[in-house]
Amino acid sequence: MALISQMGCSAYVSSELLQPQQQCYVDDKALFRTKPIASSSLLFTNNKTSQFHAVRTKRGHHLIVAASPPTEDAVIATQPLTREDLVTYLASGCKPKEQWRIGTEHEKFGFELDTLRPMKYEQIANLLYGLAERFDWEKIMEGDYIIGLKQGKQSVSLEPGGQFELSGAPLETLHQTCAEVNSHLYQVKAVAEEIGIGFLGIGFQPKWAIKDIPIMPKGRYEIMRNYMPKVGTLGLDMMFRTCTVQVNLDFSSEADMIRKFRAGLALQPIATALFANSPFTEGKPNGYLSMRSHIWSDTDNNRTGMLPFVFDDSFGFEQYVDYALDVPMYFIYRKKKYIDCAGMSFRDFMEGKLPSAPGELPTLNDWENHLTTIFPEVRLKRYLEMRGADGGPWRRLCALPAFWVGILYDEVSLQSVLDMTADWTPEERQMLRNKVPKTGLKTPFRDGLLRHVAEDVLKLAKDGLERRGYKETGFLNALAEVVRTGVTPAEMLLELYEGKWGRSVPKTGLKTPFRDGLLRHVAEDVLKLAKDGLERRGYKETGFLNALAEVVRTGVTPAEMLLELYEGKWGRSVDPVFEELLY
Repeated sequence: MALISQMGCSAYVSSELLQPQQQCYVDDKALFRTKPIASSSLLFTNNKTSQFHAVRTKRGHHLIVAASPPTEDAVIATQPLTREDLVTYLASGCKPKEQWRIGTEHEKFGFELDTLRPMKYEQIANLLYGLAERFDWEKIMEGDYIIGLKQGKQSVSLEPGGQFELSGAPLETLHQTCAEVNSHLYQVKAVAEEIGIGFLGIGFQPKWAIKDIPIMPKGRYEIMRNYMPKVGTLGLDMMFRTCTVQVNLDFSSEADMIRKFRAGLALQPIATALFANSPFTEGKPNGYLSMRSHIWSDTDNNRTGMLPFVFDDSFGFEQYVDYALDVPMYFIYRKKKYIDCAGMSFRDFMEGKLPSAPGELPTLNDWENHLTTIFPEVRLKRYLEMRGADGGPWRRLCALPAFWVGILYDEVSLQSVLDMTADWTPEERQMLRNKVPKTGLKTPFRDGLLRHVAEDVLKLAKDGLERRGYKETGFLNALAEVVRTGVTPAEMLLELYEGKWGRSVPKTGLKTPFRDGLLRHVAEDVLKLAKDGLERRGYKETGFLNALAEVVRTGVTPAEMLLELYEGKWGRSVDPVFEELLY
């Protein structure tokens, strides 16, 4: 099959276009040919999903480059894709160890600082435009709507309910990926605070119902929103109320992919427990430590889960392609529009028999887009995605890639994990998947608790990082405390809820919503009445209200001032409070 790029799209170039006298040269930036393909030019970038590999197949010598997300104009298919083409595409992700990289992605909830309500699309658009102008990001548009940003190999995108996602560049060390996260959070905070927006690192929306969540103007999400209730009871919760952090990692061969895939699936419930951070729904405890993880159990069982076939002796790229071909489609993208294909078969698409687009044939763009609509605990593209963790604060955003890099990028630790989990049965792996969202590290497993397994696994991750030689073990500190105590982040939040927060999520002071406004607005009226009353007494006593007037004017309580000092000037120490509040 041959593909012709119209708008610099990624393409699959087969032997039909590579004549014997035409050599291809591949470097880090572009593909150069001695002769052009038709009248079009090919433009490729070398990012996490765009590497170049020549792969020998029965049909000849194929050069594969990655399919990008939906593009302005689709690549034209001049011959049908075959199953072998799809297998070869996945296999083209193999790369030598020295080229392995770390790609970290995380999502977070934006909210209005005054009301705690989810930020609206108009506020998100202002934020995106502000980031683009101040920090030199390239805008990504869908029609008249700004829906994301791109800068080098990083991108910012919007999830269905406005969750704000950073997809990081493929980087060599954890120091680099954590610095990338910190830079992004600094930029977002700098612009967001000016428009009254804050961000929350948690796995599930703790306060608001689905009806309160604004819907983002992205065509693919409308299709998904209509389809989700047909295949599960929690799909809309997944779309609008969850946030995750994940890491994308490379493999060197099919055998290496299989070993990492199996280790990742076996240990995913441990990652879920270590990062469990979603115990609240609509202002109250929901009975889970990771509500986000539980939601995936009834989103759409055709495209989620623990993939037991990965542990079959026959598993490899071909078996994953067969699985993916049987996952129902969501959409295709043609002429700048999404075409609803929800529930339809990619196999039919390959034969030009798609009911919503008869005669249309898929390209590798369509295949890659289809792969992004599959949501197992570990996902295979041309790299592996570890998908089991809740979103959280920045320290845990750095800890997640550290955990997996220490295990999967070190041969000794990887083999130790495979040996440790070799006799785990499919039933045991599924039991952990089912129970961990509720019981975390306290989940019973064989003769002990999952916490005891987590201790061994965390040591393997630390040892693996030490052998890498980049002094990266410090990124595991946040997890070491969780394993030492057996208390997950979610359980820490629940303890605050029952104690310090007084069974409220969260304590909001003058920012407490009341009827059509905030308690602060009521306080303004009440303080004016108090001042008027003192004036009528005639003793010139109104000056005693000045301290309260400043609190009402700013909406910042004395407690919030102390918290700001604690997080900043005091360096997270309460000792200075004795001087600050001295009579």
